[in-house]
Amino acid sequence: MTQNINSTCLGKVYLVGAGPGDPGLMTLKGKTLLEHADVVVYDALVSSPILDMIGNNAIKIDAGKRRGRHSKMQAETTQILIEKAQHYPVVVRLKGGDPFVFGRGGEEMEDLIQAGIPVEVVPGITAGVAVPAYAGIPITHRGYSSSVTFVTGHEAVGKYRPQINWQAIAQGSQTIVIYMGVHNLSNIITQLQLGGLTPETPIALVRWGTCPDQEQLIGTLETIMQQVEQEQFQAPAIAIIGNVVNLREYLTG
Repeated sequence: MTQNINSTCLGKVYLVGAGPGDPGLMTLKGKTLLEHADVVVYDALVSSPILDMIGNNAIKIDAGKRRGRHSKMQAETTQILIEKAQHYPVVVRLKGGDPFVFGRGGEEMEDLIQAGIPVEVVPGITAGVAVPAYAGIPITHRGYSSSVTFVTGHEAVGKYRPQINWQAIAQGSQTIVIYMGVHNLSNIITQLQLGGLTPETPIALVRWGTCPDQEQLIGTLETIMQQVEQEQFQAPAIAIIGNVVNLREYLTG
């Protein structure tokens, strides 16, 4: 639990979404804040060109998290934000994608408000929208899909709520976009098939989406795990599942 801070000289923390990687997708408001920030606390998935937007005089703090190697625990990151806001006017918490879409922005905002720190959210373009678009896959299309579900494939350890009901998602959505799902993909596919998706259902995996080194695998629920093994395909990646994946060959030429 964080404690309230009694101070009349508090700065403000901005939870800024950096988008999926392409610096051209960074919002103007987010870019302006990076240029004028006193402190920037950034995540591992923020691309180098976006980090280059940070002003030369800013204090830069790497709070990145990767599977199996967290540079800082979440509580420590929040405490850094609180402490920096006591001494600097503009503190930016720079997060990949959008802060409120699987970015723990809501948790950080709760802690900051509880500590009495002024905070503002600056949305970013989330990977679940931008990455399929850069891969030539429309996540909705009148002829193929009028519903889309965004879901995380990496659930929090020890969380209180039930596990994701993949079978219900399979039955209720024509397009499924999975964040952080590569490590659990085999189990996810099994559950989706138990929910009614056929082995022939198309799937695309896109790694480093919107960046110059973007990689992708196109297959079906039946073939994709073998393709992942053969190509040694690694996270981080977005998975897109549904018939919209088949549009890629027409839309990318």
